[in-house]
Amino acid sequence: MFECAYLVEMLTPKLIDAPDAKATINVFAERYYRVLDAGVGISVPDNPMGQPRLSLLETIEQADLPVRPERTVMNLNTFHTKEALDTLLNKAAKKGIKYLLIIRGDGGPKLSQLDPQSIGGAKNVATSIDLIRYINREYTGQFVTGCAYNQYNPMPFESDRLQEKIEAGARFVITQPVMGKDPNIDALFAFGLPVIIEAWMSQNVDLLFKGIRKEKDERAHGYDPINNLRVLHEAYPDKCIYLSMLGYKKEWRAILPRL
Repeated sequence: MFECAYLVEMLTPKLIDAPDAKATINVFAERYYRVLDAGVGISVPDNPMGQPRLSLLETIEQADLPVRPERTVMNLNTFHTKEALDTLLNKAAKKGIKYLLIIRGDGGPKLSQLDPQSIGGAKNVATSIDLIRYINREYTGQFVTGCAYNQYNPMPFESDRLQEKIEAGARFVITQPVMGKDPNIDALFAFGLPVIIEAWMSQNVDLLFKGIRKEKDERAHGYDPINNLRVLHEAYPDKCIYLSMLGYKKEWRAILPRL
């Protein structure tokens, strides 16, 4: 689906960095061009961990960055007002953004929460399924929506949720960080969607398990991100790999064999 072997996760500047906005935007721009020059793709989270950040669109505009639609994934969660949500979607369409990763996301006191009824939801909170359905209904043909898959959740709960997301309009899947060959990932391929395998590229395994809200297990012992990436390439040779926590101080060609 994507015209690249890797998607690199990039974080936009935090809003609390406003006094140094120009400097932090310049750092983002340098990294952005490094990713493009490497021939790989970009995925930008939407206020990760509930921390308010500039949106991808705001950062692109302020830094005057080019958009590569086939190599860009804009993440979008449910922590926006309906007005802000539609503004983001309309701007994304005008900028040529094609791929959207839709997640429920992490909330917080500084973030608005989407009214589920405003997008046709029936529950007391807006879900990623509601948002996927809304975008495909109201912005027909303008975007390709994808969804997340948490292979650490109990089955068949997670696989049933995935089926609901597909019925709502999800057309690709990005996993949580995969540690070695995983039978829950193998079962995912039966759904027939393009699957992007996430690789955790940091030795900070505590942060990984905090992010997936699970207790550390034996897979955390002696975790080596480079070795894990090698295992993932061998286990899933034809899959695009999503690189989270990839450092910018290293020479990527020494650690990313598909470049």
